[in-house]
Amino acid sequence: MEGGGCSAAEAHVVALRLVDSNLVGHDSHGVLRVARYLEWVRDGTLKPNTSPSIVFENDSIVIVDGNRGFGQVTGEFATKLGIAKAAKSGIAMVGLRNCGHLGRLGDWAEMAAEAGQVSLHFLNTSGAQRVAPFGGSDRRLSTNPMAIGVPLAGAPPAILDITTSTVAEGKLMVALNKGDRVPEGWIVDRNGKPTTDPKDFYDGGALLTIGGHKGSGLSILTDLLAGAVTTGRSSDPADTILRNNMLSIYIAPAIYDTEGGVLAEARRLVKWVKASPPAKPDEPVLAPGEIERRTRTARQASGVPLDDKTWTDLIAAAASVGIDQGRAAALAA
Repeated sequence: MEGGGCSAAEAHVVALRLVDSNLVGHDSHGVLRVARYLEWVRDGTLKPNTSPSIVFENDSIVIVDGNRGFGQVTGEFATKLGIAKAAKSGIAMVGLRNCGHLGRLGDWAEMAAEAGQVSLHFLNTSGAQRVAPFGGSDRRLSTNPMAIGVPLAGAPPAILDITTSTVAEGKLMVALNKGDRVPEGWIVDRNGKPTTDPKDFYDGGALLTIGGHKGSGLSILTDLLAGAVTTGRSSDPADTILRNNMLSIYIAPAIYDTEGGVLAEARRLVKWVKASPPAKPDEPVLAPGEIERRTRTARQASGVPLDDKTWTDLIAAAASVGIDQGRAAALAA
């Protein structure tokens, strides 16, 4: 990323977030994005070393324009701003618009939880329709992920990080790179017919929403919250740039709960749910975010698996910014 024009500090933030996505098992938001990011830098739709700007601010609300800068950097800026405002007033809303790819949405919920705050995040991509609404057959919505984080007293937080589509589009990229098919119910082809071949998606097909009409409703409302409410753009076929917009709400229980009862009650509920006798003895009930933490521990110990296509793309991306294959391999080692 530094070879592509980022400052050393910016490149570090981008690399940290991408690699951490791989560490927690969200390979769709990991290093396979590097080549695509460099393509966007070269075509001018992603702007290195571009600071966000504040376009509206009061005690509890702030609207931030990302100015097409890197989402990992802008996301940190917006999240820190929301945390600081909530710490003073108890609640804050941050609207982030016109931003580069924000990466794994759960990153921002984890940051807030580390500060002892509850947070809700809704994200859309105004210029990248990928999803068919329930009852429809073509692309009308973006994948529209949402994340919610709740800190627990003396325990890791509960972090939900999901797309309202059946799966993130990046997981189709992973399957395509591996030459795998995808499960039934994920995608339809350009004619609206069910398919399991990820190539059909990239040939004009569409993702489906989770849970039929319920997921479609969640997707539409997420698109409105992230796009319209932030003063950004909801899914719009006239927008030709991949543009992330995110609405975030931060709640600081410590403002109104000085005895810590909120976080203690949150831990009690999670402990109660996890104590349910498992339907399969070797598969205990997991809390939201627990599988990511387990995956991070395992991959920190044994390394991050990459398919051959992703590795080849990384080497090619390095070469495109003047890093030869020998040096790239040495850096990776």
